[in-house]
Amino acid sequence: MQARSTWVIGAGGLLGKGVVRELQARGLPVLTSKIPWSDSDGALRAFQAGAKALRESAASGRWTIVWCAGAGVTGTSPDALSAELAMFTQALEVFQATLCADGGQNGAMFLASSAGAVYAGSSGPPFTERSPVQPLAPYGLAKLRAEAAVADFGRRTGVRTLIGRVSNLYGPGQNLKKPQGLISVFAKAHLTGAPVSVYVSLDTLRDYLFIDDASRLIADGLDRLERPDIGPGETVVKILASQRADTIGNLIGACRAIFKRRPLIVLGASPFAKAQAHDLRMKSVVWPELDAHPVTPLAVGINTTVQEVQRLALEGHL
Repeated sequence: MQARSTWVIGAGGLLGKGVVRELQARGLPVLTSKIPWSDSDGALRAFQAGAKALRESAASGRWTIVWCAGAGVTGTSPDALSAELAMFTQALEVFQATLCADGGQNGAMFLASSAGAVYAGSSGPPFTERSPVQPLAPYGLAKLRAEAAVADFGRRTGVRTLIGRVSNLYGPGQNLKKPQGLISVFAKAHLTGAPVSVYVSLDTLRDYLFIDDASRLIADGLDRLERPDIGPGETVVKILASQRADTIGNLIGACRAIFKRRPLIVLGASPFAKAQAHDLRMKSVVWPELDAHPVTPLAVGINTTVQEVQRLALEGHL
């Protein structure tokens, strides 16, 4: 069977870069695009050009779109999130017109969502795919709307879709200017000597997923999506997580062991703290065979991240 052609959108971000590396390591043809996100007309043209290139690349075979794009975080304004969602739905319309004119049965799509955002107000951890979702912030609501949009896209076109609700992603390549990613923030603070403000209690539980583990889960999930028990137009939701909970206190302890000194922590207050759940343990019950692979130990992942931040500092990019 011919290898599927895969278009990774958001290939410049942490998750996108990781997925590109993983797919290329598996010998799959991968396409990427530079999307001018701040220019809606330019973004539309980029979506059209990318969809056309994917169609030509997969002229006699299968195609996959992996959507890893998204600049929103918990504190992003509702207006900015609405604009981001509008661009996503516009892209789906382009995909339908360009790739699904004769039906989308040969197509598949992955959407990266946020486990922490959609389960932030839910009760009864650990949360599974069967747990009721309960966002606490506009960011979580936007993620659920994007999930609904891609599921509707699948029903309309016959494209099989996979929604990956990703836990706290970390690793080398994270945008250090973006206000998220506590491990990368600790690594940067270690090198600059700057304090780190923490707005939640140190016994807050989070599931930290290393980028290589997340990328493998996505690639394996796309393979699983093609099996005959998944029908055309079907959408599968899976939590992508280490399924191992650590407190922020444990995280600080692991960083101290690597840095040889304790990170300088400043406990503060933030209006966004109310959108942060105390316990975000995760457990996936969908396609559990994909989770049989060992995950990267937290200390190993932190050390790898620190080495990358050190490299950036030496190159003057910190």
